[in-house]
Amino acid sequence: MTEPEDDDAKLRSGIQSIEVGFKLLQALAASPRAMMLRDLAAAAEMNPAKAHRYLVSFLRLGVVVQDPVGGRYDLGPFALQLGLAGLNRLDPVKKARPILSQLRDEIEQTAGIAVWGNHGPTIVHWEESSHPVTVSLRLGDVMPMLNSATGRLYGAYLSRKQTLPLIERELAARGNDALPDMPRSLQEYDAICADVHAHGAARTRGGVLPGINAFSMPVFDANGHLAMALIVLGAQSVFDAEWGGTVDRRVRDIAQQLSSELGYLGAAQPTAQNGQP
Repeated sequence: MTEPEDDDAKLRSGIQSIEVGFKLLQALAASPRAMMLRDLAAAAEMNPAKAHRYLVSFLRLGVVVQDPVGGRYDLGPFALQLGLAGLNRLDPVKKARPILSQLRDEIEQTAGIAVWGNHGPTIVHWEESSHPVTVSLRLGDVMPMLNSATGRLYGAYLSRKQTLPLIERELAARGNDALPDMPRSLQEYDAICADVHAHGAARTRGGVLPGINAFSMPVFDANGHLAMALIVLGAQSVFDAEWGGTVDRRVRDIAQQLSSELGYLGAAQPTAQNGQP
């Protein structure tokens, strides 16, 4: 006599038909346009008759819709409601914190998160590396627009209407500072921002902090807006600041992963090799 399943076993077994039917929704979500039944069934790896039975139920629930003329299937209004509800519950910084801790341990460099605040790019989370690096940054600190990787990232990806007052203020106050790679005019800053766009990231080598290299990577939300910046920095002696190097590739992968989890559907940011976009 077969023993009855306990509650844990039932929970683990799940409902197989739901998992099978979900493949159809995954196929629709991955497609840029509505699909014919045969194509949808093929993408979900099931025969058309079986796919049709699932689609009938999904139609009743509003999860999919069907074009009455061409017969193509597409995601329905309830699928949209689910997606929007999920996006509204997302907290980008909260989602990034545990990943950032893992990144810090993996690359053995200090890592942080910055968001755009009332006074500019503001540090909201920080994970210290085991490497002895003297960094005076604290939570709540605002990064300079001109010579920090994070300031340049926001200068490149935010509208100039948002950033111009801060950029002009720093140019007036610090335009003559004897620091390496410091822009002296708005035209020079624009050239730096163009380079950030070309590489899909910002980089400094001994800029805002002497002897410190840094990368700042963009994380985008579902609307394609810059949600936050991932920052990694370390001493020049142990920090690989080459485009296409170990640190660049790993941090870029994390930033793109977070962007995807926030609903961003745009193309991946370019990876540069040997200083060329």
